[in-house]
This record gives sequence, structure tokens and C-alpha cells, in this order.
Amino acid sequence: MINKIADSVAQALSGVQDGATVLIGGFGTSGNPIELIDGLIAHGARELTVVNNNAGNGDAGLAALLKSGQVRKIICSFPRQVDSYVFDELYRSGKIELELVPQGNLAERMRAAGAGIGAFFCPTAYGTQLAEGKETREINGKHYVLEYPIYGDVALVKAEKGDRWGNLTCRMSARNFGPVCAMAAKYTVATVHELVELGEMDPEAVVTPGIYVSKVVKVPRVATQAGGFKQ
Repeated sequence: MINKIADSVAQALSGVQDGATVLIGGFGTSGNPIELIDGLIAHGARELTVVNNNAGNGDAGLAALLKSGQVRKIICSFPRQVDSYVFDELYRSGKIELELVPQGNLAERMRAAGAGIGAFFCPTAYGTQLAEGKETREINGKHYVLEYPIYGDVALVKAEKGDRWGNLTCRMSARNFGPVCAMAAKYTVATVHELVELGEMDPEAVVTPGIYVSKVVKVPRVATQAGGFKQ
């Protein structure tokens, strides 16, 4: 019997190793799997490479993970916001590496990893510093940059609802980077607010099929800095 439900966040993350590449869903605080990030901090794995759309907000979630000193490198699109002071301090003091990737490229590089694509040509970043050292090619009169997939050892994602097979559905804009993160990782952990029996989820509403998910953990709804759910 396939049962991917974990008893706790700690149990679901017990196998994360030092040096892992961790793909984290979320767009700012929307779809951010904060319980899993807190669990990763408690787990203590170090020398991590983290892939996320941004570099954390305030002192919670991803910012707290960066502040813990467990992250060696971050790959993201938007490292600076008005409340990205944790990342700013670490980067300016040389305590963290940064790989800056345009947002569309970031999503497509993870999707490519999950789809088994070895590399792809993209016009974004051609002629800029982000393309330095990369192969370029002119195709049908347009210039492109060769980009490679981003593979993850672990993905941490947030969903609204799931079942014991790992099928997931998301709530509105919480469906952002989570699905491609799940595709690109060897081991994916998802939090859900609701666990349902097999067959209760409309197959047309499943955003991430269970084949991409390793563990599912139920967590309570809590308010976020941006509002979110209120108890």
C-alpha cells in the first residue's frame, strides 16, 4: 500500500544531508512552505544550496534559514526586496554565494530537470552580464543563450490539499514555483492543510501528481505576514 503521509515534519526531513540542493516553492510569502523551512533549520543540515524565487522576507521562513548559517549558496531571481536585510548583510559580508537567474529561466530550468531535457536555448539575458561565459546561438535570426536544468536533491513545497498517494492541489497564487520544484527534485516533501481519501480529489484539479511527491505532512492554517489564512 502506498502511503506517503509522514507523522511529522521532522520525520519527513530526516534524510536531508549536508551539501544538498534544496528547491523551495513560494513567491514571496505566497505558497511558502514555512513549516518545512523551520523543520530544515531544526534538522541542522549545512552547506546547502537553496533555489527560490527570492532571498527571503523579514526574519521568518527562508530569511531565518539564511540567518542560521546553513546555506552556502542561493540561486534566485529577486535577491533584494525592502525587507531582504538578512540576505543583504550575508552577501555584503561574503558569507553567502549568489547565482542570479531571470525568473522565467529559473522556472524553466527546474521544469527542464523534471522533463528530462538536457539543456535549452532561451533569449532572456542575451547580451547582458548574466550571459557571460555561456554558449550562445543565433536561431532564425534571433539570439539565444544555452541554459542547463536545475536538479534538486530535495524540494519543499506547500499545497492546499493532498491524499496518501501524494496527489496535490494548490490554492490560487500558492500555485507558483511549487509544481516545478517537485518535478525537479529526487525527494519532495509537501505540506497540506487538508488530507482526503483516495478518489475524493477531482483528477482535473490535481496540480502535482503523486509520482513527483515523496512525503506529505498535514499542517494547520496560520496567518502570514501578507495576511493569508486566519485561525
